[in-house]
Amino acid sequence: MILGLDTATASTAVGLWAPGGPEIERRDDPPLGARPAHAGRLLLLVEEVLAAAAADWDAVERIAVGVGPGSFTGLRLGIATARGLAQARDLPLVGVSSLAALAVGADLAVIDARRGEVFAAATGRFGPVALAPEELAARIEPGWLAVGDGAVRFREPLERAGAVIPADDASQHRVSALQICRLGAEEQPADRDALLPDYRREPDAKPHRQP
Repeated sequence: MILGLDTATASTAVGLWAPGGPEIERRDDPPLGARPAHAGRLLLLVEEVLAAAAADWDAVERIAVGVGPGSFTGLRLGIATARGLAQARDLPLVGVSSLAALAVGADLAVIDARRGEVFAAATGRFGPVALAPEELAARIEPGWLAVGDGAVRFREPLERAGAVIPADDASQHRVSALQICRLGAEEQPADRDALLPDYRREPDAKPHRQP
């Protein structure tokens, strides 16, 4: 079985999946505008999916983790947790694009990047990129199915450009840990220390330099 984690957005998602076997996901999806609870929920959700599958760590064959792009704090915590679990259990670790997992079944995946920008990827066309919603709208072809919290937040300019966006509360807008597992099954394991977040842009906070 593959254990999948994603903390690229405000949601915390953990899944346990095997071909022809269990497909179990547990999530914490805070209300819009609420602070993420990655630190307090991630390991608890890991325990919940193992318990729901009546499985122990001996049944886990690899760990897959979403590497973003997304929240700086969320990605750091999720990847550090995945590294720690992989090292403690001597398991292979793979990184998966959170946008790729979100885009399964859609034409365009859009994650709110804050600062008036989005992270986006269009299946088979472009991405991942960080850009303004208006720039993304200029790249959209009419009829594209767009999903993600960025598509919800910037619904108006994207729909004007022809995007089709599901209702705000649709599950398609959330990164699925089960998709992280499925994509992770196809990836080659990475060196644990070499697995880095895909920040896609510079952090908001920068070190202060003395004059």
